[in-house]
Amino acid sequence: MHAPGNTIWRQPVLMLLVGLLLGLTAPAIASPGTFKDFDGQAGSIGEYTGDGRWLMLMIWAHDCHVCNVEVEGYAHFHVERYQDDAHVLGLSIDGAANKAAAIDFIERHDVPFPSLIGELTDVAAYFQALTGRPFRGTPSILLYDPDGELRAAQAGAVPISAIEAYIAQNTSQ
Repeated sequence: MHAPGNTIWRQPVLMLLVGLLLGLTAPAIASPGTFKDFDGQAGSIGEYTGDGRWLMLMIWAHDCHVCNVEVEGYAHFHVERYQDDAHVLGLSIDGAANKAAAIDFIERHDVPFPSLIGELTDVAAYFQALTGRPFRGTPSILLYDPDGELRAAQAGAVPISAIEAYIAQNTSQ
């Protein structure tokens, strides 16, 4: 769902300010987000951050229309930049009850990036602990810098061009 009036990705100056504020004020949490992979093993978002590349975390649901539309672009972004400076991680809110439907989503869209799965309440708590804002729905995007620090968050789809512009503006040359 797109959050009406929330345009931090469309306005570069606001993007920078929000990203900096999040980086300075995001509350620290003991666990950086432990959920499960699709094999049932514990998986941590922290395992994918701080590796010298930007991480775009896409929070999704199998029955989210916007997720079904946007995942192709995020998949392309992942494939194009994985070896270079950025990658994508998915986090499904489908939980154990809808795991089969989430697997179908991954297979139907031939998603090349890894995904974790969690219960909606756990994902919402994680989102709020990091951003200080309530979780509003899927898709939601969290962007971590190469050091693993959360730099930006957005409820709703974010155009790849906006993500690329944000990364370009916030990468040291």
